[in-house]
Amino acid sequence: VRDFGLPLAPGPPLAPGPRDEVLAAALQRLREVFDIEELPPDVLPRRKPPQFMVDLFNKVADANGITRAPGLLEGDVVRSFEDRVHVDQYHFYFDVSAMEKGEQMLKAEFRVFKLKRTHVSGRSDVKHFCKVSGEIMCQLNSGSKPQKKNLIASRLLSLYTEGWEVFNVTQTVSKWVGNSRSNHGFLITTKHVFNNRIEHNLVKFAKSQGTLQESRNALLVLFTNSNKRRSSSFVPSSTSKPRAAAIPSAKSQVAACHRRELYVDFRAIGWSGWIIYPTGYNAFYCRGSCLFPLGESLNATNHATVQSIVHTLKLSQDVSTPCCVPDELKSLNLLYFDDKENVVLKNYKDMVATRCGCH
Repeated sequence: VRDFGLPLAPGPPLAPGPRDEVLAAALQRLREVFDIEELPPDVLPRRKPPQFMVDLFNKVADANGITRAPGLLEGDVVRSFEDRVHVDQYHFYFDVSAMEKGEQMLKAEFRVFKLKRTHVSGRSDVKHFCKVSGEIMCQLNSGSKPQKKNLIASRLLSLYTEGWEVFNVTQTVSKWVGNSRSNHGFLITTKHVFNNRIEHNLVKFAKSQGTLQESRNALLVLFTNSNKRRSSSFVPSSTSKPRAAAIPSAKSQVAACHRRELYVDFRAIGWSGWIIYPTGYNAFYCRGSCLFPLGESLNATNHATVQSIVHTLKLSQDVSTPCCVPDELKSLNLLYFDDKENVVLKNYKDMVATRCGCH
């Protein structure tokens, strides 16, 4: 992240015209860095995000959004879509139109919370288990049954426990992404284990009933690759380790290449209304001299060491000192509401300078 002239710190005043132009250009460039084509409204209803997405963010990132370890997240984008059918307990519909062009879907999960059965009405034919089937609805008419269904999963569930049930629906949702008209949602049916008879009242599933039930609302979770900026963080190879060098003088050590703080405050750029976590992050930047002799603390490459010698001995008038730049970077994770109020977790590569060196 470079300094785009954002109002992160006080600076000399600019004339209204040029400042507005610079600010607009800076924000546009920042949108490109963060892969945001359409900015959500400045202030969205502060509803509670799905707990699954919050837990996933905390698993892959620290409180500042910095990736804990590579490979924890499948793909670089996780999109969650909440159920939009409130007719009954068994129909579920998700609008997946927020998928971006060129985004590659890796996996899709249908997550539904099964409620605990409280009592049995004295019937001898009701056992402790039922058979639950998840089906694709090929035609959904309000108030009527679908005319055609395709089975996607089936399993046995205990009637007297509660918790999340997760169905792999990758193949089905892939078709929905390619053809939105084929998306008519899911239907869950419950059957007796022994006689295979359908009875909807055997099991109930959580539906959004305001803020108290929102954390248990059914979710469709898509793990995808954005196919943008797939470059990995630069890590010096073994051949680029510095050779032994003399201990730098006290004078050069004061101004030597090192890492400095560069805090990006999402509130200062007007993004706090839709970004959930983090509220900002420290991108850091590198600054300082790369004068001969380059000590090991400067993480200099062999090329930089030679360049510093040539510069010091004035063997060539056109050769400057090596540059102080990041030589190790980490990725940043954002949890945010998109312009359709779906909660998204996205990983951005090469956003935080974790080490500086002379190159």
